[in-house]
Order: sequence, then structure tokens, then C-alpha cells
Amino acid sequence: MAKSSMDKSFSLVLVFAFFVLLHHSLCLASSKSNEEAEALLKWKASLQFKNQSRLTSWTYSPNDATSLEPCTWLGISCEDGSVFEIFLQFSGIVGTLHEFSFSSFHNLTYLNLHSNQLYGPITPQISNLTKLISLDLSNNQLSGNIPAEIGQLTHLEVLQLGYNRLNGSITQEIGKLKSLKELSLYNNNLEGPIPTSLGNLSNMTYLDLSNNSLNGSIPKEIGNLINLYYLSLRNNQLSQEIPITLMNLHGLFQLDLSNNLLIGHIPSSISDLEHLQNLNLSHNRLSGGIPEGFNDLPMLSWIDLSYNNLQGRIPYRKVYQYEAFQGNKRLCGNIQGIKRCKNKIPIIAILFPLFGALLLVFAITGIFFITRKREKGPQAEESSAYDKCLSWISSAFDGRIMYEEIIKATNDFDATYRIGRGGFGIVYKAELPSAGIVAVKKFHSSGDGEHAFQKEFLNEIKALLEIKHRNIVKLHGFCSNALHSFLVYEYLEGGSLASHLRREETAKELDWSKRLNIVKGVARALCYLHHDCLPPIVHRDISSSNVLLDSKFEAHVSDFGTAKLLKTDSSNWSKIAGTYGYIAPELAYMMKVTEKCDVYSFGVLSVEVIKGEHPGDIIESLLSIRAEENMVVKDVLDKRLPPPSLAVKYEIKVILELAIQCMHSNPKHRPTMHMVCQQLLARFVFQDPPPQLCLD
Repeated sequence: MAKSSMDKSFSLVLVFAFFVLLHHSLCLASSKSNEEAEALLKWKASLQFKNQSRLTSWTYSPNDATSLEPCTWLGISCEDGSVFEIFLQFSGIVGTLHEFSFSSFHNLTYLNLHSNQLYGPITPQISNLTKLISLDLSNNQLSGNIPAEIGQLTHLEVLQLGYNRLNGSITQEIGKLKSLKELSLYNNNLEGPIPTSLGNLSNMTYLDLSNNSLNGSIPKEIGNLINLYYLSLRNNQLSQEIPITLMNLHGLFQLDLSNNLLIGHIPSSISDLEHLQNLNLSHNRLSGGIPEGFNDLPMLSWIDLSYNNLQGRIPYRKVYQYEAFQGNKRLCGNIQGIKRCKNKIPIIAILFPLFGALLLVFAITGIFFITRKREKGPQAEESSAYDKCLSWISSAFDGRIMYEEIIKATNDFDATYRIGRGGFGIVYKAELPSAGIVAVKKFHSSGDGEHAFQKEFLNEIKALLEIKHRNIVKLHGFCSNALHSFLVYEYLEGGSLASHLRREETAKELDWSKRLNIVKGVARALCYLHHDCLPPIVHRDISSSNVLLDSKFEAHVSDFGTAKLLKTDSSNWSKIAGTYGYIAPELAYMMKVTEKCDVYSFGVLSVEVIKGEHPGDIIESLLSIRAEENMVVKDVLDKRLPPPSLAVKYEIKVILELAIQCMHSNPKHRPTMHMVCQQLLARFVFQDPPPQLCLD
């Protein structure tokens, strides 16, 4: 009995001790939670009040003990009762980090405040976030130096500080971040040399230091970053030669060293970069010849070597885009049909930059024929209608023959050959003996009469003549005469994205992998139009009907009839253009055209691709104040497809979050397409092979 009594007493003691420990643990958790809540409320109080609309859930009521629980607040996620993540991107926050008590967040792992209006310095106290894995403060107005104390965040894998006003040099202490995989410091005012300590970061996959004032040489130590697949040092003041050690980066798929002061030769060992897709060495002082090793790079598709002091023969290579002649007067060779060589017809070199202007002259001449045929009557109309007006981009084809073949192949544009309808015209399929299958878009008069459709016709020509991108439909030629005005495009057998999504059978062909690739393809195209064209081009009619698919379901943006070339000295006011359901609010109500109109349309299109139909009424619910936090991905998925894998579901969630940001009612709060591409690239670093996104 005595022993049994003792056993019971001992058990009671153990139970009591357990509850004491549990109570103590709960008290500690509650204490941590209260500390974090008070720190967040203190920071909120320091912010400008008029910009706290998204932080309304951050409140404390003395009559409600649970109100001091931050885990229920917008943008806050917890684990074991402690703040684990803070996601407040695109929240309109105006203020500083002075009152942010970094020391209160012992378990914070992810801090994302990008695309707000934070100003002032990054305080050294940020080093208290010892468990931080990802820090994103990009696209704010932060100034001052990058604090050396940031080197104490030894668990950090992602550091994004781009699009700010940071100055001074890049601290050598960054070289202590041995776990770092991504470093983005682009678009700041940083100066001085690139720290050699970056060579210690052997896990680095993504490095962007572009658009600063960095000087000195490119450190040879960067060649130690053997896992690097993206390197951009463009728009700095870097000098000396390209270090041969960069050729050790065998996984590199994008290398951009343009707009610097680099000298010397292009390393012949560039052929070692077997995964290289995009190479930009333009606007430097490089000399010597172009290495024959370019022909040994199986994936290389975009090369820009313009504006250097290169000489000799260009190794022939058929790539999508090869820029070399401009600014290199002593080069000769053959690039996809464009020939130039020393002592051979130098007048061609003079006329080549004027080619686009001459094509426009041909098109405008067509307007003259239209005016003349009205003056001369029906008989003159009939004779002038078959003037051989077609101008062909490729010199391999005769415009006169092409014109005759198109009229014959379509039976003078008979309805039998119609395959679609674009803005301001009908699209026909034509099988030509000389050029194979092409798409012909024949323009018709809109309600505004002849002048309107001729204007749209010329708009599309002007836009397309300068465009060379894998995700934008190719223009082969054009015609404008007394009876016909049409454009000749490459034929894409996949048809429009809209037609695929409409039918259940073809929608199922677009599996999740293809759909994600379509979104990325459209993002690449818009990034090119907005950031790589001068002046920038706003499409103004991005919709699923204007995205065409090829046989591999690769996306190609089409229909530039409403495209507007932006000029910095113009007000960009325009009459409304676009497709209902995709038009940005400011374009619909104020008719103000900016790149952000396309960004809004891209957001709608992205949701449509995931949902399988136009999002319609759910746009409003997606944009609600808690949409980003409570969004359940499965509720937005196309039910005609099987559920995605966990990894694909993550990608879909990222795209939907970006889409929500793109559809913000205030265009100032939408990201640029460059930022969208950067986010897609940064968030999908685990992909193999990595995605080819827009060039910086």
C-alpha cells in the first residue's frame, strides 16, 4: 500500500510539474507575442497616418486581451505564437525604419517591405534579426550606406535592396553571408569597387549590381561563384579587361557587362559557358575580333556587341538577335542575311539604318494612291489596285511576287481563308509558293473612316519594324495600295490563347507547366517593349485574343494596331483603346496612357491563364484588403486540369500575388514589368534550366 501511495504521489508530482512547465511555456510565448505586438504598434505609430489603410487590423483594445495577438494581423504570420514572417509589399507605407524594433523579433525569418515609400537609412540594428533568411527592401526610397552589420545575418539567403537611393561603397562584410544565394543592389547610387569578398559566396546563383556608379575592375574572385546563372554589372564605370575567371561560371545563362569602360579582347574561352543564352557586352571599349567560340555555344540566342572597337569577320551564327555592326566600323561578315564587309559596297552600310524609314515612306505612298484613285474614278481604281506595293523585310523575297501570291492564295481575301479577327482587321491564312504559310492581316475602315485605319496601319508598322523578340510575333512585310492595306506575319499554328481556353479539349492541352510558361513569355515581351525599346512601346490591348501560341505553346504577343510609342515630352492622352475587361481604370476613365496600363492588363491575363477563363467579378475579391493573405490557390485554379504538384502550386501562388499587385487601382502602386520579371526570376531560382526572362 505504501509503495502504491508513493507511486500515485510521484505521478501527481510529475503531472503538476508538466502543467507548471506548460504554463511557463505559454506565459513565455504570450510574453514574446506581446513584445512583438507592441513593437509593431510602435512602428505603425511612427508612420504617416494617411498611408495606414492596410494596417487597420493592427489594433489593441484594453477590453480585449486577444487584440494584442499579432498573428491575426494583416501581413503577419506566426509559428509557435511568435512572428515568423512579415509580408507588407505594395502596402503604401510611408515612413522610416528608425522605430522598427528589430531586437523584438527573435524568430523573424522573412521580411518583405518592397514597393513602399520607406525613406532614410537602413539602421545597423537590423543585425538583431539573427534568424533572417530573406530580406526584401527593394523599390523604396532608402538612402545612406549599406550597414556593415548586415554581414552578421549569417542565415540570409536572399538580399534585395534594388531601386533605392543607397550610396557609398558596397561593404566587404557582405562576403560573410555564406548562405547568400541572391544579391540584388541594382538602381542605386553605389560607388567604389566591387568587393572581392563576394568571391566567398559560393552558393550565389543571382547577382545584379547594375545601374550604379561602381568603378575599378571586375574582381577575378567572382569566378569562384560556380553556381551563378545570372550576372548583371551593366551601367557602371567598370574598367580594365574582362577577367578570364568569369569563364569558370559554366552554369551562367545571362551575362550583361554593357555600358561600362571595359577594354581588351573578348576572352576566347567564352565557349566554356555552355549554358549561356543572353550575352550583352555593348557600349564598352573592347577591341580585337569576335571569338569563333561563339559557334560552340549551343544555347546562345541573343548577342549584343555593338558600340565597341571590334574588328575583323563576324563568325556566322544564326541566332534570334545579333547586334554587332552598330558602333563597330571595322567589322564585316554575315548575320542572318545582313551582309557587310570592307571595300564591298559601303553605301549599304549607310542605307541600312534608313531602311525602316524607307519602309514607312512606302506605306505613306499608299495613302497617296488612295487620294489619287478618288480623283480619277473607278477605272483608275482598278488599274492602281494591283500596283505591286508589297515591301518585304527579308531581301530574299521579291515584293511584287509576294503580292501576287497573297492575292491568289486567299482568292482575293475570300472568307474561306479567314482564321481570326484582330483590332481593325481580319486575319487570313495564306500558303505561298515562295514563303510557305503566313498570316495576312487585312485592315478595314473603322468608324472613323480612312484616315483612322491608315493611322492604325502605320502605328503597327512603326512598332513592329523595330521589334526583335522571341515572344513577339514577327512581321515579314506590308502593303498599302488603292484597294488593300495589309500586314504579313509569321503564321503561328497554335492560334490564340483565348481559343484554347474556351474549349475544354484544347484547354486540357495547356497543362500547368505550359500555362506558367505562357505567363512568363508575355512578361518577357512586355518587359522588352517597356524597357528595351526607345522610346518605350505601350501595347494598350493585351488580352488572351492577342496572345498567339506556336506549336510548342510558346506565347507570342500580337496586334500592335493600337500600340502607342511613348515620348517623354508628351502628355500621352489618347482616345480609349483596348479590350473590355482588360483595360486599366485610368485608361477607361481618364484615357491616360502609360506602361502601367499594360501592367494592369497583364495582371488580368495572368489570372485568366490560371483560372481558365476571364476572372470577371472575382477581380474585386482578389483585390480586397486581405486577398493576398487569405487567398486560397485552389479556388482560383482551372478545374479542368488535375491539381498541380506542390512545387507548381508555389509558382502559381507567386504569379497570382504578382497579378494582384499588377491590378492595383492606383497605377503608382503597380510594379513595372521589369520588376515583375525580376520577381519571377528570383522566385523560381530552383528551376532547371532557369527561365530566360527580359533583359535588364
